[in-house]
Amino acid sequence: MSLPLDGLRFLCFVADVYEDLELWYPKLRLEEAGAHVTLAGPEANRKYAGKHGYPCVSDAAIADMLVDDFHGVICPGGFMPDKLRRDPDVLSLVQAFHEQQKLIAAICHGGWIPISAKVYRGVRVTGSPGIKDDLINAGAIWEDTPVVVDRHFVSSRKPDDLPAFCRGMLSVIAQQTKR
Repeated sequence: MSLPLDGLRFLCFVADVYEDLELWYPKLRLEEAGAHVTLAGPEANRKYAGKHGYPCVSDAAIADMLVDDFHGVICPGGFMPDKLRRDPDVLSLVQAFHEQQKLIAAICHGGWIPISAKVYRGVRVTGSPGIKDDLINAGAIWEDTPVVVDRHFVSSRKPDDLPAFCRGMLSVIAQQTKR
């Protein structure tokens, strides 16, 4: 399926020990379709090491990001989300994406970020089995499936689910651009 995403902009969080594939696969898939993806970390222009050693240089600092500049946000997994979920700028951004009903996509442990932003109550989700209890305790409705799409939320369990995760993101984006 070819979906023209020219002119659409997405935010993707990055910090040390991100899950390499869960950042790069969606980033490259969206860019392949014509979108622009901004990699925002705690610091701008800093090199962050992935869980498997792949480097990623941030484009911008999270504190400088504005939800109005983007059509959605991607929360990759790894150990990174456990640190970023404590950053008030990350949480307020995710809350603003939710308030505006823009795409919030989380894979694996990336679900920790929407949990801490308190936007998952009543939302059907999946994620790493390691955070299943956290998701349920946050009020989410757990499903053990490769991808769950619930309104503007997309979630997946692990790197093997990345094709389904990206198809889920593209379906939400297609619905949102029809409005």
